Amino acid sequence: MIDLLDLHKKFILTHLKEGDVAVDFTMGNGHDTAFLSKTVGESGRVYAFDIQQQALDSTARLLREEGCPDNVTLIHASHHLVKDYVKEPYRAGMFNLGYLPGGDKRITTMRETTMPAIVSAIDLLAPDGILNIAVYPGHAEGEAEGQMICDYLTSLSRHKVCATLVKILNSPTSPFFIMVETKPPKV
Repeated sequence: MIDLLDLHKKFILTHLKEGDVAVDFTMGNGHDTAFLSKTVGESGRVYAFDIQQQALDSTARLLREEGCPDNVTLIHASHHLVKDYVKEPYRAGMFNLGYLPGGDKRITTMRETTMPAIVSAIDLLAPDGILNIAVYPGHAEGEAEGQMICDYLTSLSRHKVCATLVKILNSPTSPFFIMVETKPPKV
């Protein structure tokens, strides 16, 4: 069986290398942040966002426990404010929408902030970059978020980005993810 989150990381690795900049738009417990940190190494940079202090504390602890390089900026703010913090193009970004695993399930990502975050994320994405968006349609807001994101990405020019949906067809409430890739620079 395909593990969608492992597949999510494999696609990131086709674009991200040591020395690059990456963004974790929804740090949660820090697993994606640690993955990005190790991938970009000492010479790279990772920005990680979350609105919950619990997520920042958990992520900081995980980064120490896993011996990650000191290349991560933990940001206690909503992902829709990315342009207030990230002033450079980034090569790879990750969204894991929904709620903090082990946290308060009443606190979830919301369409009102997720959509501006995705628009800004695509705007900041470097040539030959990738943005992976994991969507969890098992709850009402997650389903609405997923539909809104798909509708928006469908409207974008194929000459600007390539948006690909990866979904288990015979399990409608299972998570799915969307890859948004930018074209390589012209040589």
